[in-house]
Amino acid sequence: MGSMSIWHWVIVLVVVMLIFGTKKIGNIGSDLGKAVKGFKDGVKGDEEKANAANANPNASTTQPQQVADKTTIDVEARDKTRS
Repeated sequence: MGSMSIWHWVIVLVVVMLIFGTKKIGNIGSDLGKAVKGFKDGVKGDEEKANAANANPNASTTQPQQVADKTTIDVEARDKTRS
């Protein structure tokens, strides 16, 4: 009972496919890929902001971000003061 052979993994894969179905597994893989890509973009964006702030300390740090999805509207929320 040492290591599992390739046939063990094939059987496990078949059982998983029978339980969840190929569509559900595909959706999970797609969602995981989007999450990893979003994380990488977020880390890359933070590094670019830090580099830009170090390169030009007088520059404003609240620059508008470009939106990849054209249906999303990026707005700035402001607090409402009551009198």
